Formats: sequence, structure tokens, C-alpha cells
Amino acid sequence: MSSTPHDPFYSSPFGPFYRRHTPYMVQPEYRIYEMNKRLQSRTEDSDNLWWDAFATEFFEDDATLTLSFCLEDGPKRYTIGRTLIPRYFSTVFEGGVTDLYYILKHSKESYHNSSITVDCDQCAMVTQHGKPMFTKVCTEGRLILEFTFDDLMRIKTWHFTIRQYRELVPRSILAMHAQDPQVLDQLSKNITRMGLTNFTLNYLRLCVILEPMQELMSRHKTYNLSPRDCLKTCLFQKWQRMVAPPEPTRQPTTKRRKRKNSTSSTSNSSAGNTTNSAGSKKKSAATNLSLSSQVPGLGAIPNCSLNPGRDGGDLCHSTAVTPAGQFKEKH
Repeated sequence: MSSTPHDPFYSSPFGPFYRRHTPYMVQPEYRIYEMNKRLQSRTEDSDNLWWDAFATEFFEDDATLTLSFCLEDGPKRYTIGRTLIPRYFSTVFEGGVTDLYYILKHSKESYHNSSITVDCDQCAMVTQHGKPMFTKVCTEGRLILEFTFDDLMRIKTWHFTIRQYRELVPRSILAMHAQDPQVLDQLSKNITRMGLTNFTLNYLRLCVILEPMQELMSRHKTYNLSPRDCLKTCLFQKWQRMVAPPEPTRQPTTKRRKRKNSTSSTSNSSAGNTTNSAGSKKKSAATNLSLSSQVPGLGAIPNCSLNPGRDGGDLCHSTAVTPAGQFKEKH
């Protein structure tokens, strides 16, 4: 005889109180936790396909990544598109980083119709460097994320503004080289610039050139054209979009429903219309005669037919009245 489970919240599927758990949306901060776990599972053999799968899992197809910081020569702001995001994360590890993760503290969430915005003013990007020396770098700043409000909950916009950074060297390494001034001088120098390696900074500078060339490269890959022909076609299409006026929006025509009258009213209206048309014809003929009689000399009454002439145009002739009272037709 099977014993009943001791869990007080257990409900048997055959009991009257059984019901499924309602699905819930994953919290945005948990997605950052999942991204950190995915970055930790990276190996030295991770190729471009692995990074593409990583970007597809956590970033939308039209996602953008923006980094803002200040260097010695002034403030910098770099924005890259979805196709360049995988390469950005891979350059972080190519610069000597062995571990990368993000820490969010006191973040604020705001829900919209189709997106969720996470604003974290105390975000830390922690990188562990193995070369040129063992160093832990904490890059602090403000991180603003926009997630799509769906089951996948992928990142649509990523904006990280770097305020400050710290490079931490273990005391054990300093104690080992306490008697070597050259090593101490080397340890005192920074290995990053605003928490970013030279590999990453060079890639961001290169993205300024690569980002506008995405259309040219995709066209070259699709149609196998030369670079000059790709540039010509792209410029021609942009010129067409600038010159061509926007198409006017057509308003939908609303059809009015006609009322159906009885047969007696229809016959009465048709009879009234025939009498009105006959009266109007008499009035128009009288006005034509009065106008022609007022003009001395010749008076012309145009009479155009819809039958085409020899040259394909409409045949139009007029009847002229001479002073002697004779009629003469003019073609």
C-alpha cells in the first residue's frame, strides 16, 4: 500500500484540487544571470558559431549595443548593430580576459506595452585577466536595458555608460616581487583603458567603419558583385528614395446604400423626370436661339459627335447661320 506524500502543498493529479501552475514571465535580472552562466561555459575552442548562438539567445535581430565612456582625448560613444555584437564579446576574451560577468544592484524596472526597461545605476562589469598579469578589473557605470515583452525576453537595446574602473592586483603577487623594482613598476601600470582592453577599443573604432558598410557587404555576398558595383547600386537606390515622392494614401471609398422605393413611386418619379427633361430641352433650345439672334453677322452652334474621324480623333462640326438666313456646315 503506497503511502501518501508528506508534502503539505502536494496535490494529487487525481484529486479534486489539482490544477496546473500558471506560467510566469522570467524576471529581466534573471536573464542577465543566465547570460553570465552562458559566458562562463565558454571554452577556448568556442568559435564564431558559438558566439552567434550566444547573441541569438540573448539579443533581438535588430538589437543595438552602445558604450559611452571618456578617454584622455575626450568622450567616446560607440553603437554597433546586431551583426557586430557577437564579435564584440569575443574580443573581450581575446584581450586576455578569462572570465566576464555583470552585477546589477538596485535596478528599476518599467513595463510598457511591448517592452521592459531595466535601469541600473550601480552596474559593475567584472573581468578577470590572466595576461599580461593576474588582475581583476571592476568597471562601474550605468546600464540601461530594453527587453522585448514576450516568452524569449531578448535584449533590444543595451546602453552601458562607464563612470570609473578599478584594477585589483592580489597582495601575494606584490609580496613575491617586493624586491624587484622593475616588476613593481610594471604592476603599477594599468592594463586597460576605462576597463576595456586594447582589443575591444580597436574593434569599436573599426566598427565605426564597418557599420555603414554592412549593406555593401550583404549585397556583395548575395549578388556576387564587385565592390564598385555594390557601391553604385546602393547609392542609386538611396538617390531614388530621396527623389521619389511618397505615395499618397488612398482613402477608402464608402458606398452608400440606395433606398428601394415601391413601383408606384418609381413610375411617378420616371414620369416626372421625363417631363422635366422635355422642359429642360425646350429651355436650352430657346436660350440657344436667343443667343444666336443677339449676335449680328454669323452665329455658330457647335454640334460634336463622338464618332471618331479618320485620324482617330472626335469628329466635330458646327452649323453656321449666314446673314441671308441660310445654314452652312463647317467641319
